Amino acid sequence: MTAEDKKSETDDPGITENAGETENQLNDKQEAPYEFSDIDHPKEAVSENKMEFLLDIPLEISIELGRTRMLIDQLLKLNQGSVIELSKYAGETLEILANRKVIAKGEVVVVNEKYGIRLTEIVSPMERIQRLG
Repeated sequence: MTAEDKKSETDDPGITENAGETENQLNDKQEAPYEFSDIDHPKEAVSENKMEFLLDIPLEISIELGRTRMLIDQLLKLNQGSVIELSKYAGETLEILANRKVIAKGEVVVVNEKYGIRLTEIVSPMERIQRLG
């Protein structure tokens, strides 16, 4: 066998260094995968941290008195003292929105010379979740 023949044998991708070893010998050489031990973290602490994080997220709360549509021409003609008619009637319940999603309904009250809303109906948590989708 010439040096060139030996070189071509070792360059062959099908030949490995372990070509002469039996399958049992190869299996003995394989290392078992390393097993990591479980880290003891109380799940309650993790969920409490997640809840604290969620409780600190700011929401925009708004109350919708009503809606209307008008042409740009009508909008430009508005001046001080103009009245814009809305879709809701006086005394009708108003929608309370959190980030533009209805979460409750209520009625207008005056508290210390400021407007407020007395909640008359709260949307169930399940309905709130369904409305998000």
